[in-house]
Amino acid sequence: MTAEIIDGKKIAEKVREEVRQGVAKMKEETGYVPGLATVRVGEDPASATYVRMKQRMCETLGINSFGHTFPEDATQEEVETLVSELNANPSVNGILVQLPLPGHLDEEAILNSIDLAKDVDGFHPVNIGRLAMKGRDPLFIPCTPYGCIRLLEESGVQISGAEAVIVGRSNIVGLPVAMLLQKANATVTICHSRTKDLAEHTRNADIVIAAIGRREMITGDMLKPGAAVIDVGINQKEDASRKRGYRLVGDVDFESAKEVAGKITPVPGGVGPMTIAMLMANTLRAAQIAQDEN
Repeated sequence: MTAEIIDGKKIAEKVREEVRQGVAKMKEETGYVPGLATVRVGEDPASATYVRMKQRMCETLGINSFGHTFPEDATQEEVETLVSELNANPSVNGILVQLPLPGHLDEEAILNSIDLAKDVDGFHPVNIGRLAMKGRDPLFIPCTPYGCIRLLEESGVQISGAEAVIVGRSNIVGLPVAMLLQKANATVTICHSRTKDLAEHTRNADIVIAAIGRREMITGDMLKPGAAVIDVGINQKEDASRKRGYRLVGDVDFESAKEVAGKITPVPGGVGPMTIAMLMANTLRAAQIAQDEN
C-alpha cells in the first residue's frame, strides 16, 4: 500500500482563493480593504524572510500590508506603544508580532497587549482559553494547527470518533491542535519526550500529527496501517547531491511511512503552505467582524 499524498499546496491555494474572493466582495460592497500589520524586532534573517512572505501574500490577495521594523535594541515601551497605536487604527484588522523577539523583551506582555479582535495569530490567552473550553469558540485559531485540521478535512479524513495522537506539546502547534481535535470529537493522546513507549501509542492512532522537532523520528513501523499522518516538522538533512548540501525533511520518515499510512503530507509541500493561507483567512475574518460591528 502506498499512501495518498495530501497536497498542501493545492489545498492552500483553495484557501487563498476563498480569501481573495472574500476580500474582493468586501471591497465591492463596503469599499473597505482588510489590513494586516507586521511587527519585527531585530534583523533575524528567518524572521525577515517570513515577514516578506506574509507581505507578498497580502499583496497577492488584495489585503493591505503595514510593515513595522524595530532595531535589535528596541525597548519594551516602544514595541508596546506601537501595538497600542495599531490596536486603535481602524485600517488594521490583524496584528502579527514576528517571533522570536530579542531576549530582553517580555514576549508574553507584548502578545497580550494585542487587541483580542486583532489577534490573527490566535495566541492571545483569551483565544487559547476559549479553544480549551467546551462550548466556547475562539475568535481566531492559531494558523498552523488550523491548517492541520483543514488538511484533514479537505482530504476526507473522519475526525469524529478517531483515535488521534499528537507527538509534541508546544504552545504553537501540539497543544492547540490537540484541543482542536478534541473539539471535533476525536479521542486525543498527547505524546512527548517523556512518553515511555511512543510507538505503542502511534500504532493505535487513526490520525498522527508529528510536531516534535526531531528529524524523521516517526517511522513506518510505528504507524497503524491506513492512518492519516500530518507532518509539521521542518528539518535539514545532509544531502551532497543538493547545491546547498542538504534537503528538507519532516519529523516523519516519509519513505517508510508512505508504505503504511493511508494519507500523508510531504515535507516540503504539506503543512507549510497552509500556515500563511490560514493567517490570511484569519485576517479576512477579523475585517468581517470589524465590519459587522460598525
